[in-house]
Amino acid sequence: MNIYKSLNQIISYIEEHLDQPIPYTELAKMLGVNVYTLQRIFSLITNISLSEYIRKRRLSNAGFDLYNTGEKVIDVAMKYQYNNATSFSRAFQAFHGVKPSEVKRGVHHFKNFPRITLDEKIKMNQDISYEIIELDELVLYGKGIKTDEKHVNQDAPNFWKYIFDTYNFLYDSAMYGMTSYENRFESDLLEYWILWDYKIDGFQEMVIPKSKWLVFHTTSTEACDIQKICNDFYDEFLPSCKFNLRDIPELEYYHDGVTDFMVPIE
Repeated sequence: MNIYKSLNQIISYIEEHLDQPIPYTELAKMLGVNVYTLQRIFSLITNISLSEYIRKRRLSNAGFDLYNTGEKVIDVAMKYQYNNATSFSRAFQAFHGVKPSEVKRGVHHFKNFPRITLDEKIKMNQDISYEIIELDELVLYGKGIKTDEKHVNQDAPNFWKYIFDTYNFLYDSAMYGMTSYENRFESDLLEYWILWDYKIDGFQEMVIPKSKWLVFHTTSTEACDIQKICNDFYDEFLPSCKFNLRDIPELEYYHDGVTDFMVPIE
């Protein structure tokens, strides 16, 4: 499967249906994955969430329609799947910088978000070894920090040092790191947790559901090596994988001087 060709087909479908409801389930079928995996892959490759891309393309077309067709604001709002003129006007002004009513009065200042077209000749050549395991429900205990995609590679190692300096003399070494996203496709905010597999007073309980996991190994516990294997997964493995991912946190499992990067799948 050429993932870039499939995504171009999805983008073409979106373009042809901007004035209609666009069911994510139909888009996911075109890629052969579930909706969550579709959203992950789309945002990874295009650097914009699926919902944000559709929203910007609709607002781009809405500006053109208001200027060229003479349609009423409410008709354009309904055409591009807004429930009322108020929410459409708010979104239109945030995107174009003018209210739709001002377009009707002769203000012709617009912005266009172009259609994405992906290069279908890109090839992935790196072999990545992995295994599939199944684990029962995990009940873990620990502490976390709030961070974001831009700063997590610095914040996570710093948090590890703080936890080690503060708690290592009291407890065994932590066994898990966990990344939990606030809203994977609308925000880059996340939490990074360090967790133990036994109850510790004052630590928060985290329950990870029973699941199958993709496991990628690195013979290191150094932050730079863990970040590399995570990046390899996102940059090389995920764009071409056929597994359906689950919307539960990813884990890092530290044992015997190695780290397993674990991704939940259906």
